[in-house]
Amino acid sequence: MGCGGALQRVRINVLAFAVSRPYNSPRLEDHRAVPWDKEHDVVVIGSGPAGEGATMRAAKSGASVVMVERYRDVGGGCTHWATIPSKALRHAINETLRFRRNPIFASAAMNVELTFPKLLRQAEGVIGKQVEMRRGFYVRNHVTVVHGHASFVDPHTVEVDTDEVGAAKRRLRAKQFIVSTGSRPYRPADVDFSHPRIRDSDTILRLDHTPDSITIYGAGVVGCEYASMFRNLGVKVNLVNSREKLLAFLDDEIIDALAYHLRDQGVLIRHGEEYEKVEPVDDGVVVHLKSGKKIKSDVLLWAQGRTGNTHDLGLENVGLAADSRGQLKVDALYRTEQPHIYAVGDVVGYPSLASASYDQGRFAAGHAVLGVTDEKLVQDIPTGIYTSPEISSLGRNERELTAEGVPYEVGHSLFRSLARAQITGQTVGMLKLLFHRETLQILGIHCFGDQAAEIVHIGQAIMSQKGEANTLRYFVNTTFNYPTMAEAYRVAALNGLNRLC
Repeated sequence: MGCGGALQRVRINVLAFAVSRPYNSPRLEDHRAVPWDKEHDVVVIGSGPAGEGATMRAAKSGASVVMVERYRDVGGGCTHWATIPSKALRHAINETLRFRRNPIFASAAMNVELTFPKLLRQAEGVIGKQVEMRRGFYVRNHVTVVHGHASFVDPHTVEVDTDEVGAAKRRLRAKQFIVSTGSRPYRPADVDFSHPRIRDSDTILRLDHTPDSITIYGAGVVGCEYASMFRNLGVKVNLVNSREKLLAFLDDEIIDALAYHLRDQGVLIRHGEEYEKVEPVDDGVVVHLKSGKKIKSDVLLWAQGRTGNTHDLGLENVGLAADSRGQLKVDALYRTEQPHIYAVGDVVGYPSLASASYDQGRFAAGHAVLGVTDEKLVQDIPTGIYTSPEISSLGRNERELTAEGVPYEVGHSLFRSLARAQITGQTVGMLKLLFHRETLQILGIHCFGDQAAEIVHIGQAIMSQKGEANTLRYFVNTTFNYPTMAEAYRVAALNGLNRLC
């Protein structure tokens, strides 16, 4: 097919963009190109990781698929205001800090101005690249993309509102639906999020200045990540935790290490606190705590939980209802109580990870189109937490193994002892292996430090093996490149074997 045919396909199948359209330019729509009157095999609502996975699987299985995306570009919250921009921002901050701390560039680094808006521009470039790549997926697979808000009007019909002046609402019919609308930050009614000094994890990325101080209410994954980022920018950070420890699902040793390093960086952590009220004032925000404390800062970042995006989907028209957190209940095949309506990703809750959401979408679409599937998420899903230093874990922790009465042992590798860490200067951190004392089977992997989210996958590959292949002996008997961070596995394995009596 020549160039003219390729452009024709773009106009018909992806209605939101023209070739090489700049990221911030207006979208182009031609609703006449949408086959509104046809009954499709599958309509997917939401183009985040779960929706993309579902759409690609259905399209590659030969189904006729329409993607409905509320936002002006594909990619969902993951691409536009959550995972990608926040991790790109973190990378930009860390790279600048490394430059400043390198004695070779000490004099030049003094002239580098590090501001929040400047660093956000780096994130915008990454978002643009991600959007263009994901658009290409829909083009190559001949998937129609409709931009607008979809809501059910009956079990096999959704109405699409494009929010454009003079544009009539149109309807799409399908045999199967896959809801992948994601989630949004939880906003209590008594907090004024319209105030420019009060932000959540979506709106913090539109902050147009570097504050002198910030209070982060909520010390979950998002709260801890932003605490690291803002502190590395030189901002005074108050981290308010409603629980008694940080990220309680992690291994205790990792929790202690995270708390120590956040405090060492200058973050003030307050555990076991709950807010009484949030009071915006002329020069900041005052958080009144039930304990009687008052914390004043330039900006408040509310990072206390998320809610599924189901409130305006017309669920009442199809006999469905979300729970108190806006999430839909599904079975092992991701079917709701209406078997032809599936739900995947953050809108169904745990594990609420982009990686797992993509797989959920693929599995749901496979069953929707083919009628059968034996696919399911792996039992052990790695967590990646992008604090500074980074955290990643897989499998059970010491607390869980002790409660279960499992005879385990521990192998450590401290990064400061690794040649590669010494070369890069990233010596903070460790790799921790938990293994069965008798069989040497690997039961848990916990990593804290530079590249932790990458390092954990080496152990994941071994943990997924059966029998003798999933033991500490693999790391002892394998030759690793030197110097590498992967060598931490050999060091940790030898350390663990030396503990056996």
